Amino acid sequence: MTRRTERVSSIIQQEISDLLREQVNDPRLTSLISITKVSTSPDLRHAKVFISTLEDKVNKNEILQGFAAASGFLRRQLANRLKLRHMPELSFHIDDSIERGAEVLRLIEQVASSDTENEDEH
Repeated sequence: MTRRTERVSSIIQQEISDLLREQVNDPRLTSLISITKVSTSPDLRHAKVFISTLEDKVNKNEILQGFAAASGFLRRQLANRLKLRHMPELSFHIDDSIERGAEVLRLIEQVASSDTENEDEH
C-alpha cells in the first residue's frame, strides 16, 4: 500500500468514526461500534470498511444492513469533508479479530489455571 492510500484510509476511518458518533441516527448503528480498519484500493475507487462491536446481543447482520442503508449518506458526507477527485465506493465488513483475541485469551487462562491445579496436586 502506498503512503497516499494509507493516508486516505486513515482519514476515512477517522471521518466515519466521527460521523457515526455525531450524525448517524440509525438505531441499528447506535450500539458500541468501532471502525477497526479501512483498506482502500490503489486507485482509490473502493474502500473496505471493517467494523467491530463489543456487544454480544447485537445482530451483526442488522449492523451491516444499517451500514448499507447509511452508505450513501456516509459517502456524501465524506465527499464534503475530503477533497478527493473520486470518493471511494464503501463496502462494510465485520471484523471479528477482537472476539477471536478474547477467545484466545480465555483459552490461555483456562490452560494456565488447569496447569496450576495440576501442580498443586503433585
